[in-house]
Amino acid sequence: MTSGPPTPDGTARGSGQGPAPPPEEGSGAIEALLAAKEIAVVCGPGGVGKTTVAAAAAAMAAWHQGGRVLVITVDPARRLASALGLPAAGDEPEQVPRSAFRAAGAAPQGELWAAMVDTKRSWDRMVTRHAPDRATAQRVLTNPLYQDIAGRFVQSHDYIAIERLYELHSEGAYDLIVVDTPPSRNAMDFLLAPERVADFFASRLLRFLTVPYRSRLVDVASRPFYYVADRVLGTQFLQDIAEFFILFQTMSEGFVRRAQEVGRLLTDRRTTFVVVTTLGPGPVREAETFMSMLPSRGLHLGALVLNRVLPGYLLADGLQERAEALCDRAGELAEALCQASAPLAGRDPSQVERVLCEVGVNFNNVGVVARREANQRADLARPPRLSVSVPELEDDVHDLAGVLELGRYIWAARGAPLQ
Repeated sequence: MTSGPPTPDGTARGSGQGPAPPPEEGSGAIEALLAAKEIAVVCGPGGVGKTTVAAAAAAMAAWHQGGRVLVITVDPARRLASALGLPAAGDEPEQVPRSAFRAAGAAPQGELWAAMVDTKRSWDRMVTRHAPDRATAQRVLTNPLYQDIAGRFVQSHDYIAIERLYELHSEGAYDLIVVDTPPSRNAMDFLLAPERVADFFASRLLRFLTVPYRSRLVDVASRPFYYVADRVLGTQFLQDIAEFFILFQTMSEGFVRRAQEVGRLLTDRRTTFVVVTTLGPGPVREAETFMSMLPSRGLHLGALVLNRVLPGYLLADGLQERAEALCDRAGELAEALCQASAPLAGRDPSQVERVLCEVGVNFNNVGVVARREANQRADLARPPRLSVSVPELEDDVHDLAGVLELGRYIWAARGAPLQ
């Protein structure tokens, strides 16, 4: 890993455990991509394995390229921490023990760190940073409405993931940061989050909500809305709302400026996006939409990872006919097996026949799915130069050994347009 170009204040970026060798010209490998970048944002539809792909890419970078590598996530299921052997991982980065790598049969050149973003804690830090004084910050932090909604506020998970990325990148302690984007109904929510936060704090809506309370000219009895609200919600609740929006407006300029800085980090030349998807029709469509929008927003599309792909041998010529032949000849084969195979001696041939038929039918069904995946893959519109296929693993990824097994498939692949 290189230490990276200097920050605007002139300091070096990254800890730098010696420069990495230059990427192989035109190789297109994930290895070369991550060697040339400081931030890799792993994104895509929900439920396609982004968490494990992010962990695998980060682990392989720490193993083979050295330096300090950090993977961060806001995944509420905490699968990432569990897989890395860090069940107690929290908001502050924690190093994955080298003993965990040794137990998985690896001797890393660098260090792997992991952090789980605490949404509420991150909002508290932002309030403290942008409040005009300590007293205002304390009033916000103790406001009942803030305490109730801080973890869900304005695309909170999506924005906080980028905000925390910005903080950690600015510290300059890591050579590479891999971000596992939060679960979302729409992958674009992550990209749009900084704009939405900035728009909210700069909006006329926020000013409109605070004007009546600032003017102190609201006559509850003369305004039906406030009269009803006071009776239904209570005066204290209305006061909490008023204070919440008034206090937040005092910090709006800082929030807008920071959201814009966070957004610019995504378009920085040191940042790349790795889109992950399975080959199901729904995920593929969403991934295609996402990939088409990245360049239009000035974002670097580095790679496409097709996850949980069925093995290519299922597409071999003649397999479908063989599966059908197995069903057609199941009775004949069952009789022969019961006579010639010691383990099946004395078994009812009709039971063996049913098993053989089931194997043939299931194999044929899997072949149908494999062909459908191949068609989805061929129909992908303008995929990036670097496209990686990762097979469906036999076991779920639940430890560092499984993470590295997945990583080997990603790391070994070379960039080639999809056929």
